[in-house]
Amino acid sequence: MAGSSRPLEVGIEATAKKAFAWAVEWPGWCRAAKTEELALEALAEYLPRYREVAATAGVRPPGLKSADSFDIVERVTGDASTEFGVPGKVVDHDATPVTAAQATRLSKLVGGAWVVLDRIAAASPASLRKGPRGGGRDRDKMLDHVIAAESSYGRKLGIKLPVESYADKDKVNTLREQILAVLRRASDGAPLVERGWPYRYAARRIAWHVLDHVWEMEDRSS
Repeated sequence: MAGSSRPLEVGIEATAKKAFAWAVEWPGWCRAAKTEELALEALAEYLPRYREVAATAGVRPPGLKSADSFDIVERVTGDASTEFGVPGKVVDHDATPVTAAQATRLSKLVGGAWVVLDRIAAASPASLRKGPRGGGRDRDKMLDHVIAAESSYGRKLGIKLPVESYADKDKVNTLREQILAVLRRASDGAPLVERGWPYRYAARRIAWHVLDHVWEMEDRSS
């Protein structure tokens, strides 16, 4: 549906206090807000920023005119993780089969998110502007947090490679290569390892976490 004028398929994970909205076929394009309606508005607002990811990945960017162009195809009730700020629910679509062509496309988008992260990190100051309540990690701690999370996510794909520092480029690159090697494969939709994540959820969770911090870094660098 890249470049299409058809409604964009989205999923919703929501509680009474917080909601996530994500583009089903565009891993990482995911936004949260206090309500479903506000999350959808935020998703639309972030399209120009997500287009950078698609362009970097060599994937034709999504077409969208407004929040009215959304087709909600998945809706799931969230939990404490949702309210904490993590889209942690696996939905039915996450467990659907992935063809080789789909796997190639989705893995490119995950890889594109990493390239954008590296680009923004290189252009950002070490000390970032504090958040509205005076909090937030500075650049290097944020990057270490991202890569440590990816090391943890890797175990959900059967990858066991502890990485704690973004500065350890050899390990970072090895971890990314191993994750992409898994994501490039076609899948029947089942979790990739015992007690692991299905393909589609792994792709959207990994890319969401990367881009959530990319956009935070951008906003707090200005």
